[in-house]
Amino acid sequence: MTVRTLIATVAAAALLSACATHEVDYQGEGEGVVGAGTPVHAVLETPSVGTAGEDAADDPAIWASATPVHVKGASVGGWVAGTDKKAGLYIYGLDGTILQFLPEGLLNNVDVVEGLSIGGRPQVVLGASDRTPGKVGIALYAFDPAGTGDNAVRPWGNIATDVVEPYGFCFARRGDEVHAILVGHEGELRQFVLTVGADGQPSARLVRRAEIGSISEGCAADEATNALYIAEENVGVWRYDLDPASGAARTLIQPIAPGVLVADAEGLTILQDGAASYLIGSSQGDSTFPVWRIDGAAPQYRGRFVVTDGNGVDGITGTDGLDALGGRISDRFPEGVVVIQDDVNDVGTQNFKYVDWRDIRAALGL
Repeated sequence: MTVRTLIATVAAAALLSACATHEVDYQGEGEGVVGAGTPVHAVLETPSVGTAGEDAADDPAIWASATPVHVKGASVGGWVAGTDKKAGLYIYGLDGTILQFLPEGLLNNVDVVEGLSIGGRPQVVLGASDRTPGKVGIALYAFDPAGTGDNAVRPWGNIATDVVEPYGFCFARRGDEVHAILVGHEGELRQFVLTVGADGQPSARLVRRAEIGSISEGCAADEATNALYIAEENVGVWRYDLDPASGAARTLIQPIAPGVLVADAEGLTILQDGAASYLIGSSQGDSTFPVWRIDGAAPQYRGRFVVTDGNGVDGITGTDGLDALGGRISDRFPEGVVVIQDDVNDVGTQNFKYVDWRDIRAALGL
């Protein structure tokens, strides 16, 4: 290779890197662009996140309990974690009220898992992709469901990675193991087995390193079918095997396509509804939400919905992240709930909106 060719190659690589890592996020990117979909309405919403006038609210995670738990003095049946990617992590009640705020920095995607004990006490663990300088990687938090009084979600530790800009994140269970899966802005895929060390601190073992190809974020794991779904924003939705030994092998289950999934393909979540499992995505390019049934031999597209004004709550556009949980959540959500980030809120700045799963199921005839 000549010096001139080497310089040109390095320059081209630098340009591609710059394009990949300097995507401009802004509030209002989904405003006014709403594609065709069956309309449903949200039933309640959270207050605006604290960072005003910017693309700040990003991704939620839902946890529910069969018995009441204490969070900062309140007795609740569960909570929703939501990221302000400019400032930290909110903990909301199932009624949308703010229970707690952790000023933890530049957290992007968040997920929640059970199955780990700290100090002999079972814990609910949250993980979030963290872009805060000095602690880039996965931020971990713990919640004691048996705690009382001023019990709260608390920082637990951090998993360092070689990913330059952590973006998507999800947990998975494989038997007794808890897996933490990180998706990088430039398309990196890293999978860790998360354990608790003898000192009570988190310990992580890297078990998969792969490259997705380009900017990716949405991540959701379906333990029942041993599947890992990842959204490559300008390509489509991929299905990987959840077994890290499968490496980079994958199947494109849904390419970017008008009327189904419009770039950017963003958040992904899975809802279990009795014997049926559904994958729900965010088609950010036209503010719609495609749904696939995934418990069969191959994913089946079942239609898509849009969230429009109704019940005193404005519609949803430009969604980054969403989460869903089936089964009984509360009296208000007896069969499941979907919590969705709204890019343009009619009062204040960005927030999260709660949609009753029964309304989505009925609208799509599931």
